[in-house]
Amino acid sequence: MAASGRLVSVDYEVFGKVQGVFFRKNTKRTADKLGLVGWVKNEVKPRPGQAVLKTVVGQVQGEESKVSVMKKWLRETGSPKSKIKDAHFRNESIIDRLEFSSFDIRK
Repeated sequence: MAASGRLVSVDYEVFGKVQGVFFRKNTKRTADKLGLVGWVKNEVKPRPGQAVLKTVVGQVQGEESKVSVMKKWLRETGSPKSKIKDAHFRNESIIDRLEFSSFDIRK
């Protein structure tokens, strides 16, 4: 990690057609290319009287400028077959050190 870059951590959730389209695999690939750490997993939320909500959630950490690139990718690009409707980011904070050693796909 570059000494000049401020380290940040952010939680994310991506909405739309993001499951069954290799979104997690492509998220890991993009994070690895950017030198970021964290995790990604599918989330299924029951909604009474409606179809379940299927999203992708995770956390990303790394140099602030690279995390910004990742946020843009999560919001606008995703995997080739995904159809992103929205992306929410929360709990963004400056951190002293990385809490993960790699970027992982969680089950």
